[in-house]
Amino acid sequence: MKTALDIALRVFDSEMDALSSIKAMLAYGSSKFQNIIDEIMACKGKVVITGMGKSGHVAQKMAASMASLGTPAFCLHPGEAMHGDLGMLQADDLVIAISRSGESDEIVTILPNINRIGAKLIGITSNAGSMLAKSSYLCEVFPAFKEACLFDLAPTSSTTAALVYGDALALAASELKNFGKSDYALRHPAGSLGKKLTLRVSDCMTNYGSEVNLRIGDMLSMAVAVFCGTSVNVVPVYDDARRFIGIFTADSLKNLISTGKNIYTDSISEHIDRDPAFVSPEDLALEALKMMMRENDGHDYIIVLDDDRAVGVLTRENIIKKGVYL
Repeated sequence: MKTALDIALRVFDSEMDALSSIKAMLAYGSSKFQNIIDEIMACKGKVVITGMGKSGHVAQKMAASMASLGTPAFCLHPGEAMHGDLGMLQADDLVIAISRSGESDEIVTILPNINRIGAKLIGITSNAGSMLAKSSYLCEVFPAFKEACLFDLAPTSSTTAALVYGDALALAASELKNFGKSDYALRHPAGSLGKKLTLRVSDCMTNYGSEVNLRIGDMLSMAVAVFCGTSVNVVPVYDDARRFIGIFTADSLKNLISTGKNIYTDSISEHIDRDPAFVSPEDLALEALKMMMRENDGHDYIIVLDDDRAVGVLTRENIIKKGVYL
């Protein structure tokens, strides 16, 4: 008797076989992939992707991936298309229609209208003799492979193949357009991913007020006053010419007091960290977090310098509260 694991392994084998077939088709030059990419790159309008049922879900994913990776795209529901949404299409658009059989009623119904509008039509199907294949300017015909479904009915292997093929189209177009991290960030401003690419040090640092500083000759008593008057645990130290020379920390102060130092006669001068790690306000918060991790010295802060002035301090907690993680 088959177990659930046996069935799962069969599904994986079936879907991996489908992907292997598509990969071999691309590798041996029997695919229209390059021609389709050329059309995507040359498209003056939008890439419009359509499909019905499970192929419609693949179309949604393909359009979303393209749009997020620099190729303007949207998904058109073929049923809604016949009730006014064909008005979204223009002659300079490129339509990619997905249908394993190439004979889905909803897809076949809109094909003449797509061609009348003047948009180029590209088909993705497993049926070279289908209406979709015959109506398309270009058609990618997938090899014959069985669905993972025991009855070879439920779209499984075919939709996985179409999904990966769509990812390949989206990524190939993106890389050929030299779509970079800054472009990606522009399209992903929300969520952890967007924050990693857009959040600056200035967005999450704790700003130093004019009173949050020490002079090189200050006594420990002055440091006590500064730390009592602020929420930060590290303050900048300047020389007599108002040049930034390093930092003094609350931990250093505690250690010195615990060893019997007199806060009224002992100076901070010999206890200054003169080589602290620092970043600019315009640096990415993610890069600052990585720098803190690389320092590996137990510190969870980094100084923010702007024109050789310490304008603030950035802590791991500051960054993590903003939703940025490694």
